Amino acid sequence: MESSTNTNEFRKALTFTLKWEGGYVNDPDDPGGETKWGISKRAYPNLDIKNLTDDVAANIYYTDYWIKAGCGNMPWPYSGAVFDTAVNCGVGRTVGWVKDSSDVSAFIERRKQHYIQLVNKNDRMFKYFKGWMKRLNDLKKFIEINQAI
Repeated sequence: MESSTNTNEFRKALTFTLKWEGGYVNDPDDPGGETKWGISKRAYPNLDIKNLTDDVAANIYYTDYWIKAGCGNMPWPYSGAVFDTAVNCGVGRTVGWVKDSSDVSAFIERRKQHYIQLVNKNDRMFKYFKGWMKRLNDLKKFIEINQAI
């Protein structure tokens, strides 16, 4: 059973992530295809993405991202950074970066390098780069603010 502290941390992390994931989008350049709040048709082919409710999305985020990325076993706010990265970059990749990173700064730098590699491999991804960098800068601020709490 999750503690109330862990649930509160998940809610704070989810609020941050949803600020960046936005609503319904069907961008042909997005490898995930049709998405709503970052939940993609590619990852969840049996879901009605367009009519996805916020409760269903929160449950998916909790079980398939927060739990699977091990966020409940990490100190706050590092867990929030890991959660946001799992949502944006995938759980498997994120878990590997956690293992390879000495601290949250190294972890965020790894994520930045991932974005650079994506753009270098595929020019169409460049249109997302500025947003990815803004999100990373906002994540750094989020971590700083939450470390002080």
